[in-house]
Amino acid sequence: MLTAADFIPNPYTSTIENGNFEWSAPSNIALVKYWGKKDNQIPANPSVSFTLNNCKTITKLAFERRANQNAFSFDLLFEGKPKEDFKPKIQKFLERVEVYLPFLKDYHFTIDTQNTFPHSSGIASSASGMAALAMNFMSLEKQLNPEMTDEYFYQKASFLARLGSGSACRSVKGNVVVWGNQENIEGSTDLFGVEFPYTIHENFKNYQDTILLVDKGEKQVSSTVGHDLMHNHPYAERRFTQAHENLDKLIAIFESGNLDEFIKVVESEALTLHAMMMTSLPYFILMKPNTLQIINAIWKFRNETQIPVCFTLDAGANVHALYPENVTEKVLQFIQDELVVFCQNSQYICDKIGHGAIAL
Repeated sequence: MLTAADFIPNPYTSTIENGNFEWSAPSNIALVKYWGKKDNQIPANPSVSFTLNNCKTITKLAFERRANQNAFSFDLLFEGKPKEDFKPKIQKFLERVEVYLPFLKDYHFTIDTQNTFPHSSGIASSASGMAALAMNFMSLEKQLNPEMTDEYFYQKASFLARLGSGSACRSVKGNVVVWGNQENIEGSTDLFGVEFPYTIHENFKNYQDTILLVDKGEKQVSSTVGHDLMHNHPYAERRFTQAHENLDKLIAIFESGNLDEFIKVVESEALTLHAMMMTSLPYFILMKPNTLQIINAIWKFRNETQIPVCFTLDAGANVHALYPENVTEKVLQFIQDELVVFCQNSQYICDKIGHGAIAL
């Protein structure tokens, strides 16, 4: 079993003066939710997610070796313009990962990043952003240690991404990714995300995710604060057990292709996530009235048509409508006819399962 110490490198065998890399990394949508963590970004329960395809962060990293090496040195650009208010988050990330990437103070970095979706739209931009940054740093480390295996490269990239934003470790590699120790999932670990190792039924190939943008503003309560409120939460322990149980159920569901059972687990997980927020102290609600309108409309439509569309929610007001590829036309018509009215500026994003980070 790998430990964090396994990601502390031996002295590097090569050197590089300057250069640049560019990676895209996708967002992901959890089916079994991660909510609550221990020290060092270790999850209180395991989670599993679909990797997305279109919602992604594209990050270019330019680096130049420098003489003064007693502090981190970086410029941060968002969509080509300096972005000072993102810098503390990057600074904190560099501090956390320095022991695993001892070259970080040897270079000046220019990090140029952009999203293909609205920042803080409630779509996990910290997940895709931290994953894209981790891929770039690993590309640099691979130059310094050319013997590095692909397996180590991706495991460590996911490990580093996790230290930036927990769910970022699920945005590195694979269509369906498990993060967190789950007894009957081989290779699963709290340290990084792993590709779901078992059979996945045809029903889930190319699964669609249409993200209904109910509220594109900043969330009133950040996920970091929300996670912290699971300490001493009256229902926390039962919730963590439930996550293990639901992940177990999904192993069988992914194999059988049973969409009715899939819907039960996924919708229950979404509502449980928000129930945890409503029963925290202090309590808070991230859903908006239109979130509930959409949920009720999806239930009514599914009941009347037997079309297997379901919803999930992130830590925000937006609704992810999930459905198999073979009903896309009917679901998109339903969204146009009945759900767009509940979206801010009638906006929604069509996405589907993707494969993870890509070098550009």
